[in-house]
Amino acid sequence: MAGHAEAQEPGRFTLDLLEHGGPRKGVPQSIDTRLFVQLAVFTGCLDPAPIERTLRGAGLDAVLYASVTDPRGVAVAVMSERPEVFVREMRTMLTERAFAELTPLPDFTMFGRTYAIGREPDLEDWLLRKVPRAALDPSHRWAVWYPLRRTGAFSKLSREDQGKIMAEHATIGRAYGEAGHVQDIRLECHGLDRDDNEFVIGLVGPELFPLSKLVKDMRPTRQTSEFIQSMGPFFVGRALYQSPIRHDPRP
Repeated sequence: MAGHAEAQEPGRFTLDLLEHGGPRKGVPQSIDTRLFVQLAVFTGCLDPAPIERTLRGAGLDAVLYASVTDPRGVAVAVMSERPEVFVREMRTMLTERAFAELTPLPDFTMFGRTYAIGREPDLEDWLLRKVPRAALDPSHRWAVWYPLRRTGAFSKLSREDQGKIMAEHATIGRAYGEAGHVQDIRLECHGLDRDDNEFVIGLVGPELFPLSKLVKDMRPTRQTSEFIQSMGPFFVGRALYQSPIRHDPRP
């Protein structure tokens, strides 16, 4: 999932804050923007209708989920290019009356950002539009969200070995995607996660079973069996409301 840092001259560090994709019409792609996503989970919800009305009026790219494992549980996923949205518009929304009587479950909070690995044919689409397309697609009613952390040993592998390991992983995910069962949302959360996780994964699709089966089919891969230190907690939900896609204007 993550790119492997290029070898650098000892004693020097080359700062690079851009996202890089594959060449497009022979021209290298580099941009300095990405999408941030937060999943906030709550319990104590007796009626989700007021929450849905609040979301409809918030003007955010957002999804409201009903929790499968908690009969009073709900979750809200919000997407924005601007991290300020999560401490302004989203914060304001979550202090309104519809949320005031709910109990936040911070153990399930997930926050991450889109990233590139250097081979994306359309870098801007990959970073800014792929996630909203997947999360807000009305046919993608089911979702499984979870954080994960890889062991340090993976980072020490050569770029070639990392590529082989990830290719095995990608082959399975691509088969599910091409069959229309699952779309994956992959986010980095280095330095953004309370428990020092490195990635947030969202699996969305029309039915719940294929999401679970994909997780199972990934278990025997070398990445999962040898290089995953921790996964979870898992939030499993069904969408009650998905906003129309409102792509953020550039500041």
